[in-house]
Amino acid sequence: MSAGANLSVTDLRRAARHPVDYPVIVEHFAHGDLNLHVSNISAHGFMVDDAEKLSRGDRVIIRLPIVGRIEAYVIWTRDNRAGFQFERIIRLDDFMDIIDTLQPNPRLRRNR
Repeated sequence: MSAGANLSVTDLRRAARHPVDYPVIVEHFAHGDLNLHVSNISAHGFMVDDAEKLSRGDRVIIRLPIVGRIEAYVIWTRDNRAGFQFERIIRLDDFMDIIDTLQPNPRLRRNR
């Protein structure tokens, strides 16, 4: 019997990702609090670039502006990067507010 998330979601990596520079402390269910750096985010998930302690299927709770605490699962890892899927999709208006908060420079935001 395998431990970890059984996610049945189509490939969402084509979703619009927004570059961010967001250091965050996440709650990991086995490792406790972890300092991670979110480098991009979408309404479906996010990517970190310092994921040496993470494996596919790991669950974390991340605190984001606007939506607060939200659970996410590691979908993939490669080198020091990891991609996460949120346990629920963030509503579009909330997501746009998150982008405005995390990426205040409008030149770095993707076109809407």
